[in-house]
Amino acid sequence: MRSVTYSMSVSLDGYVVGPDGGFDWTVPDEEVFRFATDEVREAGVHLLGRRLYETMLYWETVDQNRSLDFSTLEFAAVWRSLPKVVFSTTLSAVEGNARLASGGLAEEIERLRAEPGDGNIAIGGAGLAAEAAALGLIDEYRARVYPVLVGGGVPFFPQRERRVDLELVETRAFSSRVVYLRYRVVR
Repeated sequence: MRSVTYSMSVSLDGYVVGPDGGFDWTVPDEEVFRFATDEVREAGVHLLGRRLYETMLYWETVDQNRSLDFSTLEFAAVWRSLPKVVFSTTLSAVEGNARLASGGLAEEIERLRAEPGDGNIAIGGAGLAAEAAALGLIDEYRARVYPVLVGGGVPFFPQRERRVDLELVETRAFSSRVVYLRYRVVR
């Protein structure tokens, strides 16, 4: 069965977006960027909320600028080819290799887990991930922790009153002082 993984960049104090809505502190260096590209390459499908989908639309056309470096073009190609499912109550259409979710989050994940295919089911966007976590659907949490305290904003981990035990399965420290933590949910 395909795993559901939640992976994002996060500040040391636990936020994916700061109190001003900014996330400029998450700009990766070459090493972290290649790592993130490899992580996306592992996915078989990516589930996104509307805000993250709109942010990631940049990658649908960035490769038209041939003056960009290889890593940027490589990520764009990997991202564009990855099937995406967008959860939105306000969008009527999506672009690229994406479709609007036809059901609720639990139904979509159940259907995707039952389909044959390689790669995990990646989930992005703190709001969508919080919903998946509340439903007990996340199998792995993957955080690229940046050495910055932003003081508030959108939390990486959903705020709820249910305990979830985690097992550390991988760590990596990058030369830029970013630390990658991969935890599996203990069931």
